[in-house]
Amino acid sequence: MENTKPHFHIVLVAPEIPGNTGSIGRTCLSLNLQLHLIRPLGFDLSEKAVRRAGLDYWKYVKVSEYDSFEEFLSQNAVESQQLFFFDNNLDQLKTKNIYQAKFQADCYLVFGQETKGIPKKILEHYSEQIFELPNYSDRIRSLNLSNAATAVAFEALRQILFRNF
Repeated sequence: MENTKPHFHIVLVAPEIPGNTGSIGRTCLSLNLQLHLIRPLGFDLSEKAVRRAGLDYWKYVKVSEYDSFEEFLSQNAVESQQLFFFDNNLDQLKTKNIYQAKFQADCYLVFGQETKGIPKKILEHYSEQIFELPNYSDRIRSLNLSNAATAVAFEALRQILFRNF
């Protein structure tokens, strides 16, 4: 029987590409995660591209939508230490490697817009909670959003469920 309480959450701030959101939704369903979408969205959730990326599973994804990051925080009673931010568009803000993160159940993995990242105002407020995936090639700037979110989700799951192994 499926556990209905999510292990943790994925938050997308103003995602632009429906295929990425659909793929991340599919990962959320696979890992029993809640997906939170913060507007504006660069697409309509009924678009064929979202459903195509999520295949016929999209209707089972636990999705919540919010008009702002502040609305998301207040509606979910999120505490600061539950938030983990991932962004590749950082200039002067210091980041930590993902493997320095100490993920706990009910945490929120926050990812930004594909072209602009997470708004700087948010990152400055949570400057101690910004993490990145390692990149060992100077030929690419970043991973695709859905690939990055999936990689981070599996590391969070490993820490939360298999910490003692």
